[in-house]
Amino acid sequence: MSKTLSVVLPCFNEAEVIGKTFERLVSALEKVALSEGLKYQLVFVNDGSKDSTLAQLHALAKSGTFQNGVVDIISLSRNFGHQLALTAGLRFAIGDGIISIDADLQDPPEVIHEMVRLWLGGADVVYAVRKERPGETAFKLWTASLFYKALSRFTETDIPKNTGDFRLMSRRVLDIFNAMPERHRFIRGLIPWIGFKQIPYEYDRDERAAGETKYPFKRMLKLAIDAFTSFSHVPLKIAYYTGLTFALLSFVFAGWVVVSHFLLHSTVPGWSSLMVAVLVLGSLNLLVLGIHGEYIGRIYDQSKGRPIYLVDFEASRIHELPHLK
Repeated sequence: MSKTLSVVLPCFNEAEVIGKTFERLVSALEKVALSEGLKYQLVFVNDGSKDSTLAQLHALAKSGTFQNGVVDIISLSRNFGHQLALTAGLRFAIGDGIISIDADLQDPPEVIHEMVRLWLGGADVVYAVRKERPGETAFKLWTASLFYKALSRFTETDIPKNTGDFRLMSRRVLDIFNAMPERHRFIRGLIPWIGFKQIPYEYDRDERAAGETKYPFKRMLKLAIDAFTSFSHVPLKIAYYTGLTFALLSFVFAGWVVVSHFLLHSTVPGWSSLMVAVLVLGSLNLLVLGIHGEYIGRIYDQSKGRPIYLVDFEASRIHELPHLK
């Protein structure tokens, strides 16, 4: 029995590029299917797009320009964000091997063939490592480098550098991933956490073919917060030790005030020193409360038990539902 390869693409307002993406993906997958004897499933996840992305996907799915695969469309009820849209698509992937890739063509579909060969050779995860990142600003490259260095230093999970969500994983890895209940997801950390045989594949990344990035600074910052709060207790430890240090300094300062008042009979002129102490300690309290609040907020979100995404089945196109555990 031939194996099936599923390819999952989250899409948010990609009307300018989705036609070209579909064409290149189908061309690449047809070659893989003929060369390796595979069938394939394309899973497009419409993440609440406001443009014509969904309409174009339905038209492309009916075009019949593919012979060895099927095209499924999962349309979410609103915009849930890239990580949850990708999670939704992975839940509907029925393949023995599963690839996640963005729809903007920065990750070239043509390299999928080599990743498939590595998977067929025994790898459970093949993660794509970017050798070059054209089209990205110096600021983004610098912040990305800083982020991965900090993440590597302060987490126990070995998260590969210069990677995104372009990877191939085996069925057993995906089944474990689908069983994870996290709401605030950092997928490029969850997959390495699972383990098994994971190997890199280096490639040259392209510039975005059209449209605008869906990861502006605000979303990148949220992703970084999700990464650190999901895989590290270091922020809590920093808050604890910083609070302890300032508490000790406060006791020392209080002792000095008592000695200077009763033994040296001196007073502090003006309010400067008092205001400095109040501002420093007040700011520190707010910082520590904010760090704790970030973790408590995630506990609260998790405890509500709401679904992490909602599918509009009337707007979707699904050939076969996988067994959802």
